[in-house]
Amino acid sequence: MRIDHHPFDHLVPWQRTLGIMFIAQLVTAVGFSIFFPFLPLYVAELGSSTTLSVEFLAGAVFSAQAFTMAIASPIWGAVADRYGRKLMVERAMFGGAVVLLLMGFAQSAEQLVLLRAIQGLITGTVAAANALVAAAAPRERTGFAMGLLQMGLVSGVAIGPLLGGLVADAFGYRYAFVITSILLLASGFLVWWGVTEEFTPPAKTETKRIRFWQEWRAVWQMPGISLAYSLRFLANLGQTLLLPFAPLFIASLVADQSRVNTITGLTIGVTAGAGTLTAVSLGRLGDKVGHRKVLIGSALLAGLFYLPQSQVTTAGQLLLLQALTGAAAGGVVPSISALLAHYSRADQAGSVYGLENSIISAARAIAPILGSLVVVWFGLRAAFVASGIVYLLVALVTAVRLPRFAPVPLETQESHG
Repeated sequence: MRIDHHPFDHLVPWQRTLGIMFIAQLVTAVGFSIFFPFLPLYVAELGSSTTLSVEFLAGAVFSAQAFTMAIASPIWGAVADRYGRKLMVERAMFGGAVVLLLMGFAQSAEQLVLLRAIQGLITGTVAAANALVAAAAPRERTGFAMGLLQMGLVSGVAIGPLLGGLVADAFGYRYAFVITSILLLASGFLVWWGVTEEFTPPAKTETKRIRFWQEWRAVWQMPGISLAYSLRFLANLGQTLLLPFAPLFIASLVADQSRVNTITGLTIGVTAGAGTLTAVSLGRLGDKVGHRKVLIGSALLAGLFYLPQSQVTTAGQLLLLQALTGAAAGGVVPSISALLAHYSRADQAGSVYGLENSIISAARAIAPILGSLVVVWFGLRAAFVASGIVYLLVALVTAVRLPRFAPVPLETQESHG
C-alpha cells in the first residue's frame, strides 16, 4: 500500500506531471531572472584579476553560458531519451543549485565567467522540462501543456527582476545568487518527490553505445522538424535582439533619470505578464484549430506591434506597445513546441528539445552581436524595426513553408527506423 500522497493525486498522471512541472518551471525562472539583469553590475563590482577589460568580461559572462549550453543541450537530450527525462530535470536543477551558489562567492569577474560557462554545460532546465512534459502529455493536448509551461516561465521572468532588485539593494548582489540556488534546490526536490515518470528504456542492444549523431540526424530528417527549428531560431532572435539596448532607449524617453530602472523593470514585467496571460489560451486554441494558424497569427501581430515602437516619444507609449507585443508573442513559443511534439515521437522528446535548446542558445549568442550592428549603423530605434521584421519573417516562412498537416510518425515505429 502506498503511504505517500501527492496533492495532485486526483489528476491523471500526465496532468500531475504538468502541474508539478509548472510550479518547478515558475520557481526556477524566478531564480534565474533574479540575478540576470544585474550580471554586468556584478562583473563591475568583482573587477578583473587580469588585463581583460570589465566591458569585455561583461559581454563574456552572457556569451560563455549561451555557447556552452548550445554544445551541451543536444547531448543531454540524447541521454534523456536513454535514461529518462525526469533524471535530466533533476540534473539541471540540482547542478544549477551548486553552480549558482558558487557564483555568489566568486572573487573575480574571470571566475564568474568560468562558472557561467559551467552553468551552460550542466543546467538547461527549460529544455529538460519541455522534454518531460512533451513525452507525458497526449499529442492532442500538447499545445495546452506547452502553453502552461510557457506561462510558468514568463511569470517567473516577470517576478524575478523585481525580487532581484529588492535583494540587491538590501543585501548586495551575492545574496541574489544564494537565493537562486535555494530556489533551484527546492524545485529539484519537488520534481524528485512529485513526478512519477513512466519511462521505458530502449532495448539493451540499443543502449550499448549512445549514438548521438545518429539520433540527432534522425530528428533533423523528420518532415517539418528542421523548419520548426529555423522558426524557433528566428523567433528567439527577434525576441532577444533588442533586449541589451532597451534600457538605453527607455533612458532616452524618461526625463527623470532616477526612474529609469523602475520603468525598465515595469516594461519587462508587463511584457512578460502579457505573454503569461495569452500563452495557455493560445496553446489551447492551437490544439483546436491547428498550431500552424496560431503561430502565423501570433508572429504577424508581434511583428506589426514592434514596428511602431521605433516611433514612440514617451515611455507610456512604449509600455502599451510592449504589452501588446508580449500578448501576441505569447502564442509563438507554445505553438512551435507543440509542433515539434507533433512532428516527432514521444521516445525522441529528449533529443528534440535538447536540440531546440541548443538553437535557442545560439540565437541568444548571436542576437546581441546583430543588435549591436543594427544600433551602430542605424540607431537605437532601428532595433525595434529589426525585431519586427524578424517576427514578420517567422509568419511568412510559416505560411509558405510549414506543412499544413503534421506528419506524425507512428508511436509503434521502431526508434532506429
